[in-house]
Amino acid sequence: MICKVEKKINKESGKTTQKSVMNSITIDCVIFGFNKNGLEVLLVQHGVGIRKGEWGLPGGWIREKESIDSAAQRLLADLTGLNNVYLEQLKAFGQPNRFPLGRVITIGYFALIMRDDYTIQPGFTASDAKWYKINEIPNLIYDHNAILDYSIECLRNRVRQAPIGFNLLPDKFTLLELMRLYEEILGIEMDKSNFRRKILKMKLLVELNEKQKKVSHRAAKLYEFDQKIYDKLTEKGFSFEI
Repeated sequence: MICKVEKKINKESGKTTQKSVMNSITIDCVIFGFNKNGLEVLLVQHGVGIRKGEWGLPGGWIREKESIDSAAQRLLADLTGLNNVYLEQLKAFGQPNRFPLGRVITIGYFALIMRDDYTIQPGFTASDAKWYKINEIPNLIYDHNAILDYSIECLRNRVRQAPIGFNLLPDKFTLLELMRLYEEILGIEMDKSNFRRKILKMKLLVELNEKQKKVSHRAAKLYEFDQKIYDKLTEKGFSFEI
């Protein structure tokens, strides 16, 4: 159903524009960020509306004449300052009572980024935006905790089945750094010897004639991920599995 911005929508979104929006479909984005502090998720604090002062996922209403992918990118940029983030669609969330002002279905998106590559700048209806550790998430608005939990499971399934985690490391990394990355995302503790044997058996890493520099401990060997080899193996039926 298409309508102009109605009074009940104004109270929730804080919009002052008169642009037409979809009054029963919204977007919510789960942005995972990784750096030396571990895995975190980006949340925004509502600056206006009935949820003023509360925290939730970046999201909002879809304009009448934009695609849902474009709406996700626009809302993420407006609320957090993040641009050009590759967003993958999760699914629709539509429990009848998920929204207090009427029946609203939300389409979830998620992304995994390197935190240090982006600068957060809250804007639009967000009074603040910041990263939260996965195990320190506050109570979020609506069903956003449930959306986040679903996103975490999807992320963990994805990194087990495809080498997307390598994008979060420097071009040259140690096996221990790689293992710590997977431990953080999967929320488990791995056996160092088993991980080393399994990852090297895949033959996706190139061992470099280099070691770590400027470290207080014994310098470890450095490796690179070989995307070309992975693509070739995948064509032949190779299955990545951590």
